[in-house]
Amino acid sequence: MQAKHWAIIPAAGVGKRMGGDIPKQYLDLDGRAVIDHTVERILLHPRIDGVYIALGAQDGWWADTEFAGHPDLVRVSGGAERADSVLNALHALRGRARDEDWVLVHDAARPCVRRDDVTRLVDRLVDHPVGGLLGVPVRDTMKRSDAAGVVAETVCRENLWHAFTPQMFRVGMLFDALTGALAAGVAVTDEASAMEWAGHLPQMIEGGADNLKITRPGDLALAAFHLQAQAAVARPPRR
Repeated sequence: MQAKHWAIIPAAGVGKRMGGDIPKQYLDLDGRAVIDHTVERILLHPRIDGVYIALGAQDGWWADTEFAGHPDLVRVSGGAERADSVLNALHALRGRARDEDWVLVHDAARPCVRRDDVTRLVDRLVDHPVGGLLGVPVRDTMKRSDAAGVVAETVCRENLWHAFTPQMFRVGMLFDALTGALAAGVAVTDEASAMEWAGHLPQMIEGGADNLKITRPGDLALAAFHLQAQAAVARPPRR
């Protein structure tokens, strides 16, 4: 039986670095909520069979979003940290999916991911033993500082990557890796770090640099620029 492709969007965070009273995933971005852009890019992708979204218990905004009632989207309870939210979603997903199926985990605050990049990720990893993630190679000079911000060393950027999402792994392998890492008290910053802790070797797949994560207020304007640029490229030329 051919493996299916599911997706998880952890969206229980409050976005403290953004400030304000509204979680960043619900802020306005080019006339729509950030999360509406994000969900559309994943949920409506032809290779995705269904999406699980992890939301906070006190979330009062999701019901008013564009895809809140979509039949292929399932709401689950979020956790204290991103890894807890993903694990909650995996618990629910395993009621429908096989352990051999794939799951793509994508940040709610990455609304600019390109459909072609998601397709490339799925196609490149179809026969991979572990899975992998989107990212871009580091191009800038990298510095390591001490706690006071004083430069301690220049870090070689060769083979360094900026890690993005989606990150795609087998349902069963990711469930086991996250469960084991959290039980061991390991700081899990993304799904790939849990897989690495479990001894697996994820594959990096280069994607577009415009797949930014909205973290600070200035990122909204940059994301709007990228969305408009993508739309302009996709728009058929005038005759």
